[in-house]
Amino acid sequence: MTPEEFRRHLHRNPELSFAEHMTARFISEALGACGIEHRTVAGTGVLARIEGRGELKRAVVLRADTDALPVHENTGLEFASCNEGVMHACGHDMHAAVLFGVLQRLNADRSFGGTVFGLFQPGEECIPGGASKVLEENPFDGYDVRAVIGEHVDPALETGVFGFREGKYMASNDELRFTLRGRGGHAAMRGALRDPVAAQAELVTALLALNAPELILSIGRVVADGATNVVPDEVCLEGTMRTFSEQVRQDTHRSIKEAASRLSEKYGVETAVDIRRGYPCVVNDTHLTRTAEELARKMFSAVKLELRPTAEDFGFYTQRYPSLFYRIGVGAAAGRLHAPEFNPDERAIGAGVEFMYALACKVADYEQKK
Repeated sequence: MTPEEFRRHLHRNPELSFAEHMTARFISEALGACGIEHRTVAGTGVLARIEGRGELKRAVVLRADTDALPVHENTGLEFASCNEGVMHACGHDMHAAVLFGVLQRLNADRSFGGTVFGLFQPGEECIPGGASKVLEENPFDGYDVRAVIGEHVDPALETGVFGFREGKYMASNDELRFTLRGRGGHAAMRGALRDPVAAQAELVTALLALNAPELILSIGRVVADGATNVVPDEVCLEGTMRTFSEQVRQDTHRSIKEAASRLSEKYGVETAVDIRRGYPCVVNDTHLTRTAEELARKMFSAVKLELRPTAEDFGFYTQRYPSLFYRIGVGAAAGRLHAPEFNPDERAIGAGVEFMYALACKVADYEQKK
């Protein structure tokens, strides 16, 4: 089976986060047909293992995500989704196909040192993230993990172009929910109210004032179920917070709670603050990034990337191991990520396989700088 055939099967049969049962079975069968050792991980994930030369207890982990999105596909492709309302609109089928192709090559030529793990990870699109579930199982204990390497398709880059950023790269993401409870009633009788609508208006203003170049906070949902002449007893808010520093993240959580407390006292309302921690920041290892960028420039083409306020559960790996998350171009004609028309250039699969294979072999054999 070619990586392109592998990708098209996944695209035709997408599954949502933590429900990738058929996906996992298909991946297991494909790996088994190649004689590649593998097992289940994180429920609906698959972890392959290929031993290289020597009895070295060092390892490189290559990671691809496998879940799809709740999107109605509108590409007209002959291999379009057969699962109504579910689509690989974020390129995870491409990521998995690249990893499969790399594992095929590594399995055929085991000249690298140590062990390479191929991680087909579930649940990237949904908090708490499949990466956290993988790491809960400690599947790499006993190994000196030299690198965890992942990629993401990028329509902003032309096919054959790879993008890199050393150090902090992608944001943490936390879900914010607020419930303000006061005393509603007739909108004309303001003296009798403890107005949660007024309180939420000032709270939103206070929250948005926290925004900074590397701190993003937005409120996307406000529910005040009153009427023109009725102030409700309760108002609910929902939003998101993104940062590029765990310290800023922690400090901002405190600032949010302090703002809510001040306004609760001012308006005589009770405010419940629920901050659901999402993924940590993605921070790329400097040595790995420079090694990969140099290799990409020799093999294809490489560009430097800006900070990206979107989030990735790959951040969990960067907290524990030297890690690298890079971008692979799929061409502007692919359209927007998470859109019904997203259609990446399949030529990127071949380029992705060539590059990730070369990088895995290089990293497996170099002596990591401490």
